[in-house]
Amino acid sequence: MTIGLILSGGIGSRMATNGIPKQYLSLCGHPIISYSLQTFDAHPSIAEMVIVADKIWQEQITECIDRSHITKPVFFADPGETRQYSIFNGLKKIVQSCTNTDYVIIHDAARPLVSGKLISRCLGALFGHDGVMPVLPAKDTFYLTDGHGKVVQLLNRSALAAGQAPEAFVFQKYYEAHLKTPRKELLKINGSTEIAVLNGFDIVTVDGDERNIKITTSSDLTLAEQYMKEAKR
Repeated sequence: MTIGLILSGGIGSRMATNGIPKQYLSLCGHPIISYSLQTFDAHPSIAEMVIVADKIWQEQITECIDRSHITKPVFFADPGETRQYSIFNGLKKIVQSCTNTDYVIIHDAARPLVSGKLISRCLGALFGHDGVMPVLPAKDTFYLTDGHGKVVQLLNRSALAAGQAPEAFVFQKYYEAHLKTPRKELLKINGSTEIAVLNGFDIVTVDGDERNIKITTSSDLTLAEQYMKEAKR
C-alpha cells in the first residue's frame, strides 16, 4: 500500500497574504492545496493520504476536501519545527493510522501542478530500490566557490540535477532512518531525499516536470495560472 504524505505546514513567509500561508491562497478559484490533493486522490496507487498541517488550518483543509470530493481516507499530522521534522511527524502518523504501508510518496502542497504521470513515474521506478526522486537537468554553468567569492572549480553540468517532489521511498526503511538520526542532525536536513542519501539508501532518479513548480513568490503564482490556462485550451 502506498501513502501520500502532503506537506502543508509551512508558513510561506515570502508570500503569505494577510497571514494566510501560500498553500491556502487561491489559484484559478481554488486553494492551492486542493490541486495536489485531487491529483493524489485520483491516482490508483495511492490508498490514503496524511496531510501535515497546523491545527488552525485543518478545518479549512477539511472543507476543501469536502468541496473537492476527495474519496480516499485522509489523516492529519502536526507540523514540526523544520520541514524534515514535519515529515517525521507525518511518518509517525502513518505508523499509527495506516496499516500494511509499503511505500510513502512525499509532496509539497505548494506544488499544485503535479501530474498523475509523474506520480506513476516515481512509483514505477521504486521497485528494487530504496527511493526515487524526480529531477530536472542543469541548464546553466555551475561553479564551486570557496564561500567568499572565489571560484574554486567548474562543475560537470551533465552530472548535476535539480531535485523536485514528489519523492517516493520504501516506508519502513525511510521511517527507521528518522528514528536513528539524532535530533540535532535531523534539524540540519532540508530535502526529503537528503536523509536517505546520508543513510546510504539506493536512490534513483526519474525525469521531472518543468511545470511542476513550487509556488514561492507571486511570480510563481502567475506562472502556475498561465500553465493551468494553457492546459485547458
